[in-house]
Amino acid sequence: MSDAAPETKPGFLQRYLKLPRNVWALSLVALLNDTSSEIIYPLLPAFLALSLGASPFAIGLIEGIAESVASLLKLVSGYLSDRFGTRKLPVFAGYSLAAVTRPLLAFVTSWPQVLVVRMADRTGKGIRGAPRDALIVEGVPKNERGFAFGFNRAADHLGAVLGPVVGFVLLSIFAANTASPTVQEYQQVFLYASVPVVLGLIIIAFFVHEKPKVAHPDAAPPNFSLKGFDSNFKRYLVIVAVFTLSNSTDAFLLLRAADAGVSPVMLPLLWMTLHLSKVVSSLIGGQLSDKFGRKALIISGWAVYAVVYAGFAFVDSMWQVWVLFIIYGTYFGMTEGVEKAFVADMVPEEKRGTAYGLYNLAYGITVFPASLLFGLIWNNFGASTAFLASASISIVAIFLLTTVRSETEIQTEQTG
Repeated sequence: MSDAAPETKPGFLQRYLKLPRNVWALSLVALLNDTSSEIIYPLLPAFLALSLGASPFAIGLIEGIAESVASLLKLVSGYLSDRFGTRKLPVFAGYSLAAVTRPLLAFVTSWPQVLVVRMADRTGKGIRGAPRDALIVEGVPKNERGFAFGFNRAADHLGAVLGPVVGFVLLSIFAANTASPTVQEYQQVFLYASVPVVLGLIIIAFFVHEKPKVAHPDAAPPNFSLKGFDSNFKRYLVIVAVFTLSNSTDAFLLLRAADAGVSPVMLPLLWMTLHLSKVVSSLIGGQLSDKFGRKALIISGWAVYAVVYAGFAFVDSMWQVWVLFIIYGTYFGMTEGVEKAFVADMVPEEKRGTAYGLYNLAYGITVFPASLLFGLIWNNFGASTAFLASASISIVAIFLLTTVRSETEIQTEQTG
């Protein structure tokens, strides 16, 4: 008879404490970076529209191009991180570029200048994105990948809670008339945006470590293409691109909130509420995907997205805006980290940098047309039509996603 004590599952807090050091360090960096970014972002649509005279089309152009640049660069940086076996260096370089460029918004005088600054900022995101995701998943057991990515996304969104609070406080201090701040008052706030991300650079330098690359003489070098990936992964990429066509910049949601009566000074608090919803749902969503499967969570999240966008088509009061923003946050918790864990499930470790780059390329191919198309529809047919069109495209993507096989389905086919 064995005297061994029965094995017990780690408690809620213990699971977080047992996460690898890189997950903790990169999550703290994400928190600081998003604090920096979200000091600016909730104020940007109102700053562009009310202070610089930018149209919805111009706002869609700025955010669409900026996000496309980021997504396209993630392919290159992911491939190079596989090729040369280094992930920490591009992560550090990407965050450094953000620290340098964000304060430049304090000196812009027209929306094209904002476009240039946003492109430079998103270039940093493109450089760091895929290598960072590969570092996060390194050393994490397969059955805890959703948990690890969920924790990272929760930390990121917690920063997006703190950033709007800082932005709200700073704008309240600097703006003599908080209902209609001047260009100079907005720009005073933007000057403070680089401080948190500089602290993140210190953490990367001293607390993020990567495993030395083990050379395999017979192994072929990583291929800068879709070759070497199976048809199931390729199908998933196409479907991500289709869904992203519905997923225009959130700047339009903030613009819609302003149309429904939310004042500029309240927009950072609305943005903070959205990210509080993201924090909670990210912690829950990642764990649910480990238990019930990635595909089921992604489908559920995309369905929530469709419902929320349909709701924004008809919103006409402030309380409706607040409710929709809270529900919208759950979409992120059910999809962001889960989609990345799904990628890790589909590809071998030595190709993950490239795989995450391809995943972000699939997003980048349609993120610019999505924002541009949304802005054009808004300009020509009104906001309601634009939101309903996005909801319809997301429903199409849900049906397409049912054709992608999860790891469990593949194993069932092989043993069946």
